[in-house]
Amino acid sequence: MKGRKRHLLVDTEGLVLKAVVSAADVQDRDGAALVGQALRHWGPELPRLAKVWVDGAYTGFVEWARAELGWEVEIVKRSDEQKARKGFVALPRRWVVERSFAWLGRFRRLSKDYEFRVESSEAFIYLGMSVHMLRRLAAHTPAGST
Repeated sequence: MKGRKRHLLVDTEGLVLKAVVSAADVQDRDGAALVGQALRHWGPELPRLAKVWVDGAYTGFVEWARAELGWEVEIVKRSDEQKARKGFVALPRRWVVERSFAWLGRFRRLSKDYEFRVESSEAFIYLGMSVHMLRRLAAHTPAGST
């Protein structure tokens, strides 16, 4: 199958902490396992990370993250009221990662799958997020200060 799927771990501001790119035919629960493998050494490096919100497709990640990293994991689900509505409904906490995907989609190199290698695709995600963060910092820097 052609195409790629991007799995992101972002902070509460939507800034990328970890990106894993897989083939498009990989199920989300299997993608969560890929993220888990990539995070295996991160426990001590992220001591303040205590709670993670995930999509319902990442249920396999819940048990692993609790056991391996000691993180509290909450699955964001639609309420019955939200299920009854037609169209898009922004779910609490889930919109943060969706916004991150939108930020990355503004970069032409990330708008489509141009890369041959998965490693290149992941590197461009980090590059795109770095540019985004630099733009945010530049916007908050007072004029004339260095």
